[in-house]
Amino acid sequence: MSSRIRLLALPVVLALICSVLLGQSAHAASGPLEAESATLSGGAVVATDHSGFTGTGFVGGYTDANKGTASTKFAVQADSAGAGSVKIRYANGTTATMTLSLYVNGTKVRQVSLAATATWDTWSTDDESVTFAKGVNTVALTFDSGDSGNVNLDSLATTSGSTTPPATTGTLEAESAALSGGAVVASDHSGFTGTGFVSGYTDSNKGTASTKFAVQSAFDGPGSVSIRYSNGTGVPMTLSLYVNGSKSVQLTLAGTANWDTWATHDESVTFAKGADTVALNFDSSDSGNVNLDSIVPTTPTSEAPPDNPPGNLTHQAETAFFSGGPGVSTSVPGYAGSGYLTGFTGTGSRAVFSVDTPSAATYPLAVQYRTADAGAATITLSSNGDTIRQLTLPGTAGAWASASTTVPLRADLNTLTLRTESGDNGKLDLDGIAVTSSTPNATRGATVPYTTYEMENGTTNATVIGPDRTFLTMASEASGRKAVTLSQTGQYVQFTLTKPANALTLRYSIQDSSDGSGITAPLGLYANGNHVQDLSLTSKYSWVYGAYPYTGAPSAGSPHHFFDDTHVLIGNLPAGTVLKFQKDATDTAASYTLDLAETETVAPDQVMPSSGFVSATTLGVTPNDGSDDTAALNSAVSTVKSQGKGLWLPAGTYNISAHVNLSGIALRGAGEWSTVLKGLNGKGGLLGVGGTNSIQDLTVSGDVTYRDDQNFDTGIEGNFGNGSTIQDVWIEHTKTGLWIDAPTNGLFVSGLRIRDTMADGVNLHKGTVDVQVSDSSVRNTGDDALAMYSEAGVANVGDAFRFDTVQLPLLANAAAIYGGTANKIEDNLLSDTVDASAGIAISTRNFGSTEAPFSGTTSVQRNTLERTGGFEPNWKTNFGALWIYADTSDITAPVLVKDVDILDSTFSGVLVSFQKTVTNLSLQNVKIANTGSYGIEINSAGSGSFSGVAVGGTTSGGLNLAGGFSVIRGTGNSGW
Repeated sequence: MSSRIRLLALPVVLALICSVLLGQSAHAASGPLEAESATLSGGAVVATDHSGFTGTGFVGGYTDANKGTASTKFAVQADSAGAGSVKIRYANGTTATMTLSLYVNGTKVRQVSLAATATWDTWSTDDESVTFAKGVNTVALTFDSGDSGNVNLDSLATTSGSTTPPATTGTLEAESAALSGGAVVASDHSGFTGTGFVSGYTDSNKGTASTKFAVQSAFDGPGSVSIRYSNGTGVPMTLSLYVNGSKSVQLTLAGTANWDTWATHDESVTFAKGADTVALNFDSSDSGNVNLDSIVPTTPTSEAPPDNPPGNLTHQAETAFFSGGPGVSTSVPGYAGSGYLTGFTGTGSRAVFSVDTPSAATYPLAVQYRTADAGAATITLSSNGDTIRQLTLPGTAGAWASASTTVPLRADLNTLTLRTESGDNGKLDLDGIAVTSSTPNATRGATVPYTTYEMENGTTNATVIGPDRTFLTMASEASGRKAVTLSQTGQYVQFTLTKPANALTLRYSIQDSSDGSGITAPLGLYANGNHVQDLSLTSKYSWVYGAYPYTGAPSAGSPHHFFDDTHVLIGNLPAGTVLKFQKDATDTAASYTLDLAETETVAPDQVMPSSGFVSATTLGVTPNDGSDDTAALNSAVSTVKSQGKGLWLPAGTYNISAHVNLSGIALRGAGEWSTVLKGLNGKGGLLGVGGTNSIQDLTVSGDVTYRDDQNFDTGIEGNFGNGSTIQDVWIEHTKTGLWIDAPTNGLFVSGLRIRDTMADGVNLHKGTVDVQVSDSSVRNTGDDALAMYSEAGVANVGDAFRFDTVQLPLLANAAAIYGGTANKIEDNLLSDTVDASAGIAISTRNFGSTEAPFSGTTSVQRNTLERTGGFEPNWKTNFGALWIYADTSDITAPVLVKDVDILDSTFSGVLVSFQKTVTNLSLQNVKIANTGSYGIEINSAGSGSFSGVAVGGTTSGGLNLAGGFSVIRGTGNSGW
């Protein structure tokens, strides 16, 4: 990669001047536009120190030093407005796929992915569809802050105008597609079409292997691709489908009989008019290990009807979080999606959208709405807790319309809120919003800012342990049931960064001390072979012993809870960096078992808003001084509340030995990596005592080393009144992460990281209403990861766990609903339960206080359960991955299980039990693949309907039916 800055030769300078003054005329289907003759800025420079370029040179300077600034801007003349394309000729010798941002006429079109080339002297092309205006257009390739850059640009070839070549039809052979990242043509298995197939989706190419097809579409609109593949692994495997550079979906490709047997998988996609790319990538979150033969694209055959309302919504209102008054309606036609929100007239009525963006910037925002009459509607726009402006939306007299504004957003996940404040009339129906250049959120599981690397998929000279699901073994508590143990000096495990990073989280285990208090030991971290720092690891917060509720004394035997996390800043490392963990001679632990690493780019510290907040440091609170700050913080909270303001916690560590009480205020820090509330002696946390509160951008790091429910504190707990928000909070080493009590109503929780608790991750308890926990990652909890508990007959109503990722609850379930009314577990990724566990439990289990009965419809939809279920040693009972459990009372209200994937279950995929009756159970479009016992096991009275339930790969059979349960079979069932 060119990184040397040099003086430009006079002819090049003249060419640059001419290109600016004369507009660099280019016409439809013109020859290549040389990058060295384009307009360069932000550190982009002309270079010639690699061979193979066209023209007089190429453009370098897309280096990390110029991240956020480097740009090459071309002038393109289009004879008419319409769809066109650009062909980018580039070199990328980093060995990893890198990204730049493509802008047309000043507006970002998309982030483009540029696959690695063999060397810096090897050039490749990337085709991208664009829309040109008639006349002179600008096309820029910019190294935005959300890009990885580090490529060289040679030229740009353009096809402009409104004429679109004929649509692609028939079969596209994989061996003729663009291959990168280790994907290669092979022919060593039979049954393929064409001249071969594509292999190389092996673990060594995880995160890089890609096959990219070029597809021409005559129209914008919905279509599909049929993917022909083989998967002789015997278990479902995954790849990621990208369309025009954006991830569409993670594909689950069922096993085939052997590697010579081929199957097809059909997937819906949306095409753009003109040149499209369809890529099948082995992302770091995929399992890969399949072969690809071909795809058959089906593109739209006619122009899609114009959107009504106008514009393409990126975020539908009816699927957003809403509280304080709005509800879903379908009574007025013309909306997009499945409905719209109405009922914003009351103060506090709000809709909160979770918006993912590639970089911190101000984004164009369109609000899709209607008013019942000609009068204007007013509502207030907020971003990540900051009020941006009051929106005045012109009256539409009943029609749907769109109003444009802008909104500042951070990189990664944001909350964007429309809320009726005092002074707003809220007289609108809301269809949704469109955020230009936003990134689609994860379709299942949390949208997170980090990239995960499983250690067993790295390169190592040490020992890979597992797979093993036996309770009390180290591997049973590892993600994917595998990890790497470094036990000898010089042993290491390493991986290559696929994205730039300046921060690292490592999940690890080192041995306990003989008295159970833990040890501390270093571990060497290296980048590209150079020592970066020693990580300080401890076993203080891991290793518990004996029977439930466990102790910290090794003499009790039966050790478990082996793992903990550490998170550190590591300096700016570009994509392609080889990151290595190595046991050096000075690393004193007997062994280091490493499970996974998460890397990310942490933004600079947040700054205190210009109004509405008071810094705690001006009110007698001093961080980083080693003293107990609890009393000072509570005094500061009281002071700012009396002033009608929020409390700002600058970066630093604040020691707390008891609750900090919140009653109707905002508490904000400088960021999860910067502002830390540090517990002392098992105590310390945030307590809601009523009112509308917000907690944001900080970490609660407890000091809980074993379970003591009576004496130790939860990270955040209590009553959060009406319409509160908890956003971007890291909670670790506490008794429970989040314990929310009535009369909390309309609490929105987003972007939490809950790690290494001794009891539950989240418990929505005893009467909470319309509380939603979303886009949160919960790992290594000592009890249920996500629970709703309608204790003592007091029902939780309308609560939801949505778009969350759960890993490794060490006891009990990944997600559970214990009674209540119309609660939901939807759109989650749940994996690797350990002991006495289900993936999802719908239960009337008696914990000493009978919970409220189920009523309304309990919704379990669009979840993926992987390696879940477990053995209950006290009952000598095997729990299913999905467990419907009628224990102390019947479950007779509807339970809807729909569009759920149950994969690689430890025992049965679905278990319905036990001594009471289950009726109104409905399973629709449920996939059960590879179980350690039955596909479906029922030993309860009652009845249920089953349609589209596909069972395969079971150990004991498709169905085991007892207890008098009546199975009502619909259509589409198989395997049982």
